[in-house]
Amino acid sequence: MPNNNLDLIDRKILRALQANGKIVIGELAEKVGLSPSPCARRVRLLEQAGIVKGYTAIVDQKKVGLPISAFASIKLERQREEDLDRFAEAVARWPEVVDCYLMTGQRDYLMRIVSADLEAYERFLKDKLTRLDNVASIETSFALGQVKRSEALPIG
Repeated sequence: MPNNNLDLIDRKILRALQANGKIVIGELAEKVGLSPSPCARRVRLLEQAGIVKGYTAIVDQKKVGLPISAFASIKLERQREEDLDRFAEAVARWPEVVDCYLMTGQRDYLMRIVSADLEAYERFLKDKLTRLDNVASIETSFALGQVKRSEALPIG
C-alpha cells in the first residue's frame, strides 16, 4: 500500500488512531463507517505497509522527573558518510536524546535532550556528547516552556 494511495477511509482510520491509539476495533469501525472485520483488515494493512509504525503512551516528562528540554545543535568536523553513521549509532544508544535530526544549513544535527536538571545535562554533555570523535562544536538552548507538542500528523 503506497502512501499516496490512501483513500478517505484509510485517512479517517489514521486520524482516529492518532487521536487514540487504544481505540478498540469496534469503535474505530463505527467512527470510519465500516464493519469491524474490514476495519481490522485495513488497520493490519496500514501496519504491514509501515504507515502505522507502532503504538505508544505519551508520558508527561515533568511528572516523571525530566523537566528540562535542551536543544543542542551539533557541527561535525567532517560530514563523510561513515562519520554521519558513527554519530547516528552513538546517539541511538543514548536514552536522554529523544529526538535527533540530520539538518541542512550551518549545523549538522539538531537534537532534543531531556534531563532531570542542569547538572544531569552537564553530565550528558561531558560524559557522552563531547567524547564523540568528529564533534567540532555544540550550541545548546534550553526550552523555557512548551507551546505545542504533537505526534499527530495533519492527515487531510
